[in-house]
Amino acid sequence: MADVYLCAQLPTNATAILAQAGISYDAFNQSGLITKEELINQIHSTKVLITSLSTNIDQEVIDAAPQLKLIANFGAGFNNIDVKYARQKNIAVTNTPFVSTTSTAELTAGLIIALSRRIVEGDQVMRTTGFSGWAPLYFLGHELAGKTLGIIGMGGIGQGVAKRMHAFDMNIIYTQRHQLDPTAEAQCSAAFVSQTELLQRADVVTIHAPLSDTTHHLIGAQQFAQMKPNAVLINAARGPIIDEAALLTALTRQQIAGAALDVYEAEPHVADQFKALTNVILTPHIGNATIEARKAMASIVANNAVAIFKGQSPKYIVN
Repeated sequence: MADVYLCAQLPTNATAILAQAGISYDAFNQSGLITKEELINQIHSTKVLITSLSTNIDQEVIDAAPQLKLIANFGAGFNNIDVKYARQKNIAVTNTPFVSTTSTAELTAGLIIALSRRIVEGDQVMRTTGFSGWAPLYFLGHELAGKTLGIIGMGGIGQGVAKRMHAFDMNIIYTQRHQLDPTAEAQCSAAFVSQTELLQRADVVTIHAPLSDTTHHLIGAQQFAQMKPNAVLINAARGPIIDEAALLTALTRQQIAGAALDVYEAEPHVADQFKALTNVILTPHIGNATIEARKAMASIVANNAVAIFKGQSPKYIVN
């Protein structure tokens, strides 16, 4: 058994870093996701477990690796790991923050533009029925200039979205537990408001908050009732922040005009009702799916593994 186990195939720079440090490793190289049973069978002597957001690391998995010193999560989130139990076992848990900021902000900007201008819907028309020609009232969307963007969660990604969409002449408002300092607000050209005011004013609402007990189903039936009927919703954060049943109701009753989802409440499952709606864009959790971001994430998890074997403290410990 190797000292490091990788639960998924990662960019090759991760294993190159481990090999250069002389650290033995093994990896799950099959298609699809590793099963819990397979994972447990592989980690009896593992000291560092490198895992992805799609793999659940619960108490049973942790107990199967009595020599475990580090769980290095390949992702900015870590809700797939029983962090509290890991702490009780003196096992560090790390994540890969910051390096996903640009990629996720760019995807969000793309979803906002695509939804507002009906780009995906138009692509489907051209691949199926086609169109009879340009017409004054055909396939109308909305310009973003002069519209209001409401950002829920103004961390690095939220600020990245604000800066990009300000370039499209959007008015930026945001909400979160704590207001940014005036300098940061000025850099983002953003104004702090309550969540209720944001939902009432925004033409586009985008979510960039972490998933926690307080943000689970943060957006549900009550919140959709507060939104404008021509407003659209973007979620490239975590699926369970939105009550998807309430979102489907809001969309079918035309309480809101559309949605773009990169994450899902019961991921990877996507409700069939969403697939039937032409005013919904669905992407397969690709927020940080860029070569640049994934290579940076691979470097972080591998270097954190190396740090453990050198007796050093890894970066980005979350517990």
